[in-house]
Amino acid sequence: MDISDEHLQTIEKYALFQHLIDSNGIVDESVLDKLKLNVRSLIASMEENSKDLLDLCIDVIYHNNMKAFGLHQLILLYIQWERDKEAREDSEE
Repeated sequence: MDISDEHLQTIEKYALFQHLIDSNGIVDESVLDKLKLNVRSLIASMEENSKDLLDLCIDVIYHNNMKAFGLHQLILLYIQWERDKEAREDSEE
């Protein structure tokens, strides 16, 4: 499964990982199901073009290989991407 910067930007744009994981910090199938429901609800409620969100669903969230472990790895990748982005912004200042 290939994760692009566009996918990560979409996750950031819609804050898909905020309040996703319970206080126990465990990423399991119920967390993946919660993400899928959140995304489905977002798409249903949107009036504007949501191509970026649909692409994320097709390429990542609803990918055949996306399981709890894959979601955990995606969350870790997103955290690293955020840190790298902040470091780039700090170095530009």
